[in-house]
Amino acid sequence: MPGTIFDLAGKHKKIEEMEAQTSVDGFWDKPAEAQTLLKQIKHIRMQSDPWVQADKDCTDFLELLDMVAEEEDDDSLTELGKNADALAKQLGELELRALLSDELDANNTYLHVHAGAGGTESCDWAAMLVRMYQRWCERSGFTMEELDFTPGDEAGVKSATFQIKGDYAFGHLKTESGIHRLVRISPFDANARRHTSFASVFATPEVDDDINIEINEDDLRIDYYRSSGAGGQHVNKTSSAVRLTHIPTKIVVACQNERSQHKNKATAMKILKARLYQFELDKQKGEQAARDGEKAEIGWGSQIRSYVFQPYQLVKDLRTSVESGNIQAVMDGDIDKFIEAELRRNAGMSAKSEK
Repeated sequence: MPGTIFDLAGKHKKIEEMEAQTSVDGFWDKPAEAQTLLKQIKHIRMQSDPWVQADKDCTDFLELLDMVAEEEDDDSLTELGKNADALAKQLGELELRALLSDELDANNTYLHVHAGAGGTESCDWAAMLVRMYQRWCERSGFTMEELDFTPGDEAGVKSATFQIKGDYAFGHLKTESGIHRLVRISPFDANARRHTSFASVFATPEVDDDINIEINEDDLRIDYYRSSGAGGQHVNKTSSAVRLTHIPTKIVVACQNERSQHKNKATAMKILKARLYQFELDKQKGEQAARDGEKAEIGWGSQIRSYVFQPYQLVKDLRTSVESGNIQAVMDGDIDKFIEAELRRNAGMSAKSEK
């Protein structure tokens, strides 16, 4: 805790300095710069306020502990135990939040899911992953909106893009980027043989409008097509869906959730900017090959997690070795322990690299 308290004091000083700038004459003469500063203050407060509350709660707990020690009252001891459990949970959550310290961790995220090797079986697996993240969002208080959806030829999903909103959405889901492998008895195989399927998951942060990402129109190929998803007669009968291909990086994004072609193009541009921003960050860190699941082959040798339904039931993360035998709970969105383990692993790798 000492390191945290010291850092908290530094954050308070930073907030005071930044808030002092808001009272300077002419602060609102440059609205864009003013909004950027206010966002920065809000971001720092999101990090520091929970620690301020935890510090107060710890002080209250210690005072209560002194009172109970004097009174030796059983009811007070029971109440103290409840407070201790709540405080331990609160501090555990703050410890996890401390791992989400990268610049864009607090942002919303775009989540891309693509079926890989395995045909219809993999399309069905991609759909199962989409459902798993939907359930996780429901459990975790995030909202998930479909932006693009291409169904499989017979079943499932070929590719889908979602926007997930909530504090630290990207910080959590960036750990899910990579290839996910499924082993099960195929429901599409009349001979009931065991099949292996793959799907990729890739998270990119939603970037603020004040982050300048220049895109040369000559570097884009723009395709308009009819929406393939449910959405009423208008969506399916007009070429309102938009696909953008950034030729230099070969990044492809699409949007078809709006009735308006103009709105779909604007959303697709936001997704492309987010992808390009993440692309540049990863390139600077030398992590592009490891982080960009869509660029890796969606098949053997590049998976981050295995989900085995038969001949036994086990979900195992190959990066952290964390595993779960309750595969139904995992598919219902119980993936927090995998996320937390990967965040801790990344924090440990960062600490080693700084030495």
